[in-house]
Amino acid sequence: MNDTVGPCRPETTLPSGPLHERGIWAMIGNTPLLELRYKVDGRPRRVFAKYEQRNMTGSIKDRMAAWILAKAYHAGVLRPGDVIAEATSGNTGVSFCALGRALGHPVRIYMPDWMSRERVDLIKSFGAEIVPVSREAGGFLGSIDQCEKFACTGPRVFLPRQFENVANAEAHELFTAAEIERQLACERLVPDVVVAGVGTGGTIMGLSRALRRVNPRLKAHPLEPAESPTLRTGKKVGKHRIQGISDEFIPAVVHLDELDEIVDAHDGDAILMAQALCRSLGLAVGISSGANLIGAMQRVEATGGDAVVVTILCDSNKKYLSTDLCREEPVREGYWSPRVELCSFRAIPDPAG
Repeated sequence: MNDTVGPCRPETTLPSGPLHERGIWAMIGNTPLLELRYKVDGRPRRVFAKYEQRNMTGSIKDRMAAWILAKAYHAGVLRPGDVIAEATSGNTGVSFCALGRALGHPVRIYMPDWMSRERVDLIKSFGAEIVPVSREAGGFLGSIDQCEKFACTGPRVFLPRQFENVANAEAHELFTAAEIERQLACERLVPDVVVAGVGTGGTIMGLSRALRRVNPRLKAHPLEPAESPTLRTGKKVGKHRIQGISDEFIPAVVHLDELDEIVDAHDGDAILMAQALCRSLGLAVGISSGANLIGAMQRVEATGGDAVVVTILCDSNKKYLSTDLCREEPVREGYWSPRVELCSFRAIPDPAG
């Protein structure tokens, strides 16, 4: 464990604008950090995991959606009444729908048509327009293309462009990482390793940049599904069931040369781990959270068992009730879940919250 302590970030002043005026920032961030205790092959271990379903719409995506909108207002590129249009696999769309409606904006979401029914219904419940895009029409890349074309139809369309917007990673660099630093400092700890699944890549990029100012020797590992190694191959390969990560391409936000070894998790193993978190500890999380935890556990073992490893529990299980998360999942050779006994957790609040 490294005991070098440095500043995670400079003090950040929230930009003036409607999010600040309406107190929306009070509904985003300051989430607990969980110390998860478990045994792997009988050996006691721990991992630290950010519990992100405590955000406004129940996922980590609220952080970057709010920061993108705040910066856009501040720069004058988003104005009252503009249509917010975005291509998304789900959580980001829900975040922009909620925040957009809270700020009085019409919202239009382009999304692959194989996402969970709950995600689609949630987006519609905010009064947003949803445009489903089939695999034949291009899937995720087709969603982005159609969204860009829609923006050309009129001057009053704002595109967040989450996959290339530097404010995405910046939100986690400035806020998520700062919370993790404070919470670990309460335990007299600094992070040694961070693991996060790559959807847009904003989370792992922002956390790696900030937390390396706390510990210059920190390792930052991007995670992807074993069944679809997009980061390793540079293109869409195979199919997987971990909604929200590995979206057919490597986003512009991601700079693999700044990161460490790619780790992966089987989608079935991620489902089993998410089920175990719910049934054993009462932590109702989504499939990507199970994947992140498996990746973090892998790094604990790789570093000798006593490293301070941090990961993200991205959202709740509520958007996955119609998926395989709520069905019996077979155990296969090479899975981590059968080796793991989840024991307990302890929530560490953000002292600044």
